Amino acid sequence: MPPKTGRGRKSIAGPRKSTAAAAAAAATTAAATDDGAAAAAGPSTAPATTTTTPAARGRKPAGVTRGKRPAKAPRTSNVEPGDPTPTGRRRRYKPGTVALKEIRHYQRSFDLLIRKLPFARLVREVALDLLPAEVGSELRWQSHAILALQEAAEAFLVHLFEDTNLCAIHAKRVTIMQKDIQLARRIRGVWGGLG
Repeated sequence: MPPKTGRGRKSIAGPRKSTAAAAAAAATTAAATDDGAAAAAGPSTAPATTTTTPAARGRKPAGVTRGKRPAKAPRTSNVEPGDPTPTGRRRRYKPGTVALKEIRHYQRSFDLLIRKLPFARLVREVALDLLPAEVGSELRWQSHAILALQEAAEAFLVHLFEDTNLCAIHAKRVTIMQKDIQLARRIRGVWGGLG
């Protein structure tokens, strides 16, 4: 549903009368007024013919159809060129629903979560820092070697976050904190926590 802009609101009016009922009401009002005026003012200037309503004669008046309403006039909108296009309201989910949806999505998928080029730059930078300058500048990397390092790094991080989550749950919390990561690495030991 588009947002309310204050334009094009429907006017609040009473219920419409049908045209036949309106014509009959007008005729009886005019007849009552003419009779009252004739009695009070004397001779009338109106023609002296007596007319009966079409309903009394058994025919329907010209231009009035029964059963169907007259066609409505087309709506006129107040939208002008240059007005912003109304956008639909975004779907609101309960808190936690989107998080669970993301968890299911990432648990189903098996693609890498870290971007490849930033990870490759980081690997080259670490290699340049660890190796002597003359050796590190001449190193060339195969794409499969960098992908293998990335797979191992992501597997290590996912496993570490699983243990961190268990530590947070053990502390009766749902939010992981730095102390949970430190505890998980300490319990793993030197090689499991990588120092």
